[in-house]
Amino acid sequence: MSFDFSRIQPFMPFMLEGVWVTLQFVSVSLLFGLVLGIVLAIFKISKYRLFRWFADFYTSIFRGTPLILQLLMIYLALPQFGVDISQFQAAFLAFGLNSAAYVSEIIRAGIQAVDKGQREAAEALGIPYRPMMLRIILPQAMRNILPALFNEFINLTKESAIVSVIGVTDLMRRAQITSAETYLYLEPLLFVGLIYYVLVMGLTVIGRLLERRLKRSD
Repeated sequence: MSFDFSRIQPFMPFMLEGVWVTLQFVSVSLLFGLVLGIVLAIFKISKYRLFRWFADFYTSIFRGTPLILQLLMIYLALPQFGVDISQFQAAFLAFGLNSAAYVSEIIRAGIQAVDKGQREAAEALGIPYRPMMLRIILPQAMRNILPALFNEFINLTKESAIVSVIGVTDLMRRAQITSAETYLYLEPLLFVGLIYYVLVMGLTVIGRLLERRLKRSD
C-alpha cells in the first residue's frame, strides 16, 4: 500500500478553506448556545416550578438524542412546515440548541458554586434579583466556568464534521468532494484529519493558557 498525496495537492487550498466555514458556524453556534444556556441555567435555579420543569425537559431532550438526529430533523422536517432553511442555518441552529443544553448545566453548576454569602449580601442591600444575577452572580460564575465553556467549544469543533451529511462545505465535506474528484479516499481524510487535530490542539493550548491565567488571578 502506498500514499499519493501529490494527486490531492491541487485540492489542498480548497480543503483548507473549510477551516473558516467550520470555525464560523461553530462560533455562531457557541454564542447562540451560550445565550440560551444562560437563560436555561437561570430557569433551572428559579423558584418557579414551571421554569425548572421546562429547562430540565429541554436538557433531557437534547442530551438524550443524537446530535445528527437533531440536525436532520431541523434541516429535513422544518421545510414540511413551510420553513425555508439553508444548510448553514440548520447547522448552527442544531449545534446551538444542542450546545445550550450542555452549557446550561455548566452555568448552573457555576452559579451554584458562587458563595452564598454573595447573594445574601446583595439581598441584604435590597438589590433586585435580575441586577443581582447579571452584575454579581453571573460574572463570578462565568469566570469560574470559562475553561469548561472552552472545552465545549473544542467539542463542538470536533463534532462539526457531521454537518457534511446535509451538504455544508466544511472540512469533512470538502474531503468527500476531493475524494470524488480524485478517486482517493484515505489521503483527503488524513489531510483533513490533520487539520482537525491542529485546530483542536491549538484550541486546547489556548484553553490551558486561559485556565492558568485565571488561576494566577485568584
